[in-house]
Amino acid sequence: MEAPLHGLSLLLVLLAVGWGSGAARAWATSPGGCEAVQSSVDCTGRWLSSVPASLRGDTEELLLDDNTIQVLGNASLLSYHQLRCLSVTKNRLELIQPGAFLSSRGLHVLSLADNLLFTNYSLTAAALSALPALRTLDLAGNRLTEDMVSALVWNLSSLESLSVARNIIMRLDASVFANLTQLLELNLEKNYIFEIDQAFEGLQRLQKLNVAYNYLPCVVEFGLTQLRVLNASYNVIEWFLALESDDLFELEVLDLSHNRLLFFPVLPRQSKLHTLLLRDNELSFYQRLPNGTSLANVTVQFLLIDGNSTTITTVSLWDEICHSNLSSLRLLDMSQNQVWYLPEGFLAQMPSLTHLKLNQNCLETFHLLEGDPLDMLMELDLSQNRLAELGVEVGAGDVLPSLQLFNLSSNRLQALPRGVFTHTRRITTVDLSRNRLDLCPQPAVAGEAESPPCVDIRGVETLTHLSLAGCGLRGLGGHPFQGTSLIQLDISDNHQALSGDLEWLQDLAVTLQVLSLRNTSLSSTAVDFSAFRSLERLDLSGNSLTAFPSSLGVLSLRSLDLRDNRLPALPPDVVRTPLGQSLREVSLSRNPYNCCTLGWWDALQRLQELRVLDGREVTCSYGSRTLSPRALPEPVLRSCRWHTADLALLYLVLALPTCLTLLVAFAVVFLTLKEKLLKMVKSRCGVSSPY
Repeated sequence: MEAPLHGLSLLLVLLAVGWGSGAARAWATSPGGCEAVQSSVDCTGRWLSSVPASLRGDTEELLLDDNTIQVLGNASLLSYHQLRCLSVTKNRLELIQPGAFLSSRGLHVLSLADNLLFTNYSLTAAALSALPALRTLDLAGNRLTEDMVSALVWNLSSLESLSVARNIIMRLDASVFANLTQLLELNLEKNYIFEIDQAFEGLQRLQKLNVAYNYLPCVVEFGLTQLRVLNASYNVIEWFLALESDDLFELEVLDLSHNRLLFFPVLPRQSKLHTLLLRDNELSFYQRLPNGTSLANVTVQFLLIDGNSTTITTVSLWDEICHSNLSSLRLLDMSQNQVWYLPEGFLAQMPSLTHLKLNQNCLETFHLLEGDPLDMLMELDLSQNRLAELGVEVGAGDVLPSLQLFNLSSNRLQALPRGVFTHTRRITTVDLSRNRLDLCPQPAVAGEAESPPCVDIRGVETLTHLSLAGCGLRGLGGHPFQGTSLIQLDISDNHQALSGDLEWLQDLAVTLQVLSLRNTSLSSTAVDFSAFRSLERLDLSGNSLTAFPSSLGVLSLRSLDLRDNRLPALPPDVVRTPLGQSLREVSLSRNPYNCCTLGWWDALQRLQELRVLDGREVTCSYGSRTLSPRALPEPVLRSCRWHTADLALLYLVLALPTCLTLLVAFAVVFLTLKEKLLKMVKSRCGVSSPY
């Protein structure tokens, strides 16, 4: 017995070594149902009402989120001297007793978000004061007022990051954060702040400030020179005025989007600003009005009241902007405003600009001038304006040489200047959808001396994505895409674009991968797609197809959209074609399929790698009823089997009893009259033959 026992002992030792070596890495279940990984213990969502007392003593990170803890008592963390990170979010925490952290004074990160700390905030403040090494504190969602916040953080001079978001703070003054001299990041979003009175002046190291989703009416005399990121979006700010100073501001990102700005912000004269977000405001320029009136020399006066002192600041509507240094600006988003023109020289101040968004404004003209130093501009969005003219300086050299994405959709353009893309040597994506225009070359029209204006994209070798949806294109012909290498083309919602064949697309047969012909009045199933062997996605929805185009069977599409047509069925052998083998996504709804010819549907369901994206919406017709092919009633199935049976076999089965009856009757008659018939034959035909 010694040998087997020795072997068993050795096995147990090996198992022990195996488990021991992985104990620091593999999770283990603790008494409270927690999971331990190295020095981290996760007790999230365990319905705990208190801190587990028998966890590992060397625990450095303890996660107690989403439990029911109401009190952190003096003895709650007594065993965890090495604790560095503690998270108690989404509990019912009302009180942290003053001695709760005395054994965990090395705590660096403490998250107490989404609790009820407003109930006993003064005792909780005493507990927090015992954390001299605390770097990050999250008090979001605790129904705290500004006075409560001030008490809670008063002795936390070591803090570098503080979040008091989603509380009920209304007003901030210099006393609230007075002792947080090391603070780098402050989050105040989603409160009710309507006034800030020098609350951040003592925070000399503050770099990121978030005051989004509040009720600030304005920002005046902004002078936080050390700040790098300011998010003041979703307020009610009507103007932003930086301090008149030649000091260098460290500001890099300024987000004033979703406010009520009336004027372009008066920015610091010297800054490192590279991102300026002004989306969704009421911003416009007032140097001149639409009726031609010039306001270049008009000024406005701001009345600033500070206690008993009153200051009147006079600002020129345009002059102050010229003094702002925007040479580092890379992203400017002025979308969704009321801008109807850009002042002269406005873009010339931004030589580093790479992304310019002016969509959803009131622009009627936009001129690309050689003098505007926009050599680095990669994205220009002018969509959803009132543009009737896009101007390019005659004889201009390299205009927008780095442009890659040009969005002109939803305007009033009828043509583009000839050669507008000649100098855009990197252009890849152009969106001209929802403009009333045509492509060159235009077929000659009888009685017209000149062809109507058109857009010429021939020879633009870098162009890969083009959208012409809803442009009212008429009878495309010739070679409008000659010299291009389009990968994606959208000509949806052009009812008169197709002329019965796809000859005008032959120049793209090798490169085209995505083609949308949605709602183009396509009805002929004789349209030949077989040349487009590179196609991966094809949209034929919203047309009048009455039969499945046979040429699709040879393609290796991955996505096909056939919605909103007049298809009674798909070919029964579609799954055995190259299309059936490659297809991964298909949309089929809103077609009048016949419930009795659903063999193709059953075949598609058996393809494991194919997803019918709108499978629950697919229906079929049986008489006057509309049913789901996923669960046809048994009577309908029986009726369909009867209607679809082989008619030749059916006729044979029906005729067989009749034939047998006639045969039997004939035999009976023959046998009954056999002797009489023989005698009759002999009497009439029986003549003796001489030998």
